[in-house]
This record gives sequence, structure tokens and C-alpha cells, in this order.
Amino acid sequence: MGKIKNLIFDFGGVILTLSPEEGIRRFEALGMKDAATQLDSYTQSGIFGDLEEGRITADEFRCGFSELAGREVSHEECRHAWLGYAKDLPERNKVVLRKLRADGYRLILLSNTNPYMMSWACSSDFDGEGHSIEDYMDACYVSYKLNVLKPNPDFFRKVLEAEQIAPDETLFLDDGIRNVEAAASLGIHTMCPVNGDDWTSAIYEEIHRLECE
Repeated sequence: MGKIKNLIFDFGGVILTLSPEEGIRRFEALGMKDAATQLDSYTQSGIFGDLEEGRITADEFRCGFSELAGREVSHEECRHAWLGYAKDLPERNKVVLRKLRADGYRLILLSNTNPYMMSWACSSDFDGEGHSIEDYMDACYVSYKLNVLKPNPDFFRKVLEAEQIAPDETLFLDDGIRNVEAAASLGIHTMCPVNGDDWTSAIYEEIHRLECE
């Protein structure tokens, strides 16, 4: 097959190690009794899903969550709760992302996420070194701006079209099996690392394997 030119990364669970337990704990601490039933590591439901699909704004989410919590919840409290999901940004991931770009690959973010999380990811606080996620990527595509959630294949179609890239020249990493299945259905090569696992050597091995087929 041809050369792999494009690498698409999920955010939480691949670049960032997730802690769903801490996210749920923080939302429960704000007064939401059934947080565990509405919060999913891959596709959110209710107002959480509405926020990540861009059907409501961050402030509309705050108002809706205040009703669920039975009290007025601030923007800062909502942001703190969402950021509970961000357990760790491994140093090895930062190193390999820089190396992959230096090696000439185009790096693309494709993530189900929301304005609260991205307000941190797109700030200089992201990596502890004064850089944002945008400093590691050539392009970022997020669900709440494109109004679509993985595993909907339309998310991947929009990225392929916007980037003008070929599926068979593209490798996608996501910790959600339904998401990689959706990408694979369009001819995109995939990897499905477990949240928090070290994939930094495996990605080079997979690129080499694909290019030797």
C-alpha cells in the first residue's frame, strides 16, 4: 500500500489519559445525583451530549446543569467538573507528537469534546510548558463546532473532506472501539489503544507494517 501521511488522534484516552471516575465525582459534588448514568467516556447523553454536539452553548449547559443540581452553578464550577476528566498528559505523548510532526506527518485532532475542556486545551496551561494542544497539531476538529459526535461516520467524512486527504493514507487512534470501527468503515486505518497505555512505539510499528503491506 501507499505511504501513511496523516495521523488523526482522539484527545481524551489517547493524547490525554482520562479519569471518568474523577469527572463523575466532581459533577456529583456539584449536586447531580445521577451523574454516572448520564456521563459516558465516549458519547455523552442529555445536556452533556447536547453540549458536546454543539446543540447548546456553554452557558445554556450551565443553566441546565443548575436545574439538575438544584442550585445556581457557576461557569468556573462547570469547568472544574469537566476538567476532572483530564487525569494526565504523559510526557511520552508530548515527545512523540513533536517527533511525528518533525518526521513530516500531518497531525490532526478529532475529538468529542466541549468548550469547557477546550478552553484549557487551547490555553498555554495545557502542557505545563506554555503550549496549547494547537501547538502539537496541524489542525483540530471538535464535535461541538462541527455539530456531530463520534461514532457518526459523518464526523470522519467532514475531516477527510476539509483536509482533502485519502483514507488509505491516514491512520486514526482512538480508545473507543465503536469510533475506530466507524473510521475503518470509510477505509481509514485504525489503532485502538487502551486509555492510559503507552502507544508511542506501537504507532511507528503500525505505520511501518501498513507501508510494508
